[in-house]
Amino acid sequence: MTLELRQYEDTLKPSAELDAPLPSANRIVYVVRGSVLIGDSDLYEDQAMLTGTDAAAMRAGEAGAMLWRWELVKADADDISAEGPGIATTHKLTAAIDTLDPGDGRQWLMRCDSVSFPPGGCAFTHVHQGPGIRCLLHGKIRIDAEGHSTPFAPGEAWFEAGPDPVFAQADAEEPTRFIRCMVLPRALKGQSSIRYVLDEDRDKPKMQQYQGYVDEFIDL
Repeated sequence: MTLELRQYEDTLKPSAELDAPLPSANRIVYVVRGSVLIGDSDLYEDQAMLTGTDAAAMRAGEAGAMLWRWELVKADADDISAEGPGIATTHKLTAAIDTLDPGDGRQWLMRCDSVSFPPGGCAFTHVHQGPGIRCLLHGKIRIDAEGHSTPFAPGEAWFEAGPDPVFAQADAEEPTRFIRCMVLPRALKGQSSIRYVLDEDRDKPKMQQYQGYVDEFIDL
């Protein structure tokens, strides 16, 4: 069974409500702006939650909401759009996941956090212990990986498989921040997933800062 990690952007006008709950999935929702009621939980700007495998009913707050939604699903699963009056969904990115074994069952967790850089900051060449999709919240960033150098602007998403070395260079003029969702081994709950590739980088001061939102076990 092949798995995919997908990212969507849902825009809800004030008080808009889904016609029907989103079907069950290993799903993380992050509020870019506004607020939303998911089931019985109120979620506000710069907050996130794992909905687990429960179906997810949603209603926007009085100011509406923009949501980033990540879902770990079977590759042959249908796209899951948020539908209802005043609601629009954009499918931002899909990435095949070939580093997870679904037969491992309960060996994984989903993590959502943010990574922030001061102007001119960078993340030295590194790898991660699991795959993930990142999406730039503000600023600008350049990602060097697999022989390519790619710039990203706010709202743009990219995938990192985990074992491939990556160097990240943030904008020189303004702070930069992205939100990411990763799938990691359970043993990493509460621990960093990053490993630096070059010996000379391991003891250098690190410029990036992290804020955690979700770090929860899932069942594939």
